[in-house]
Amino acid sequence: MAFDPTKDKVLKQWRCDETGLMISINRYGEGEAKVQIGPRIFIKKDGGESQRKAGRLTMEDLTWIYEMIDEIKDELANQVTPE
Repeated sequence: MAFDPTKDKVLKQWRCDETGLMISINRYGEGEAKVQIGPRIFIKKDGGESQRKAGRLTMEDLTWIYEMIDEIKDELANQVTPE
């Protein structure tokens, strides 16, 4: 089965203003909701945006994730269907 971009849904996302790191909750089709760390969004000199892989995390990234983790966990729990 080939990847179908129309089935890939971003349910919620957060962005660290300091470092540009993105965290999102995604679901592909009817699959399980999962957390994705990255990409990193940069503002170019012309005002546009550019994306890059998250790569290695800085202390600022870790501090931000630590502060956001309960909100992210609660949102992910809301997306899980009971079995």
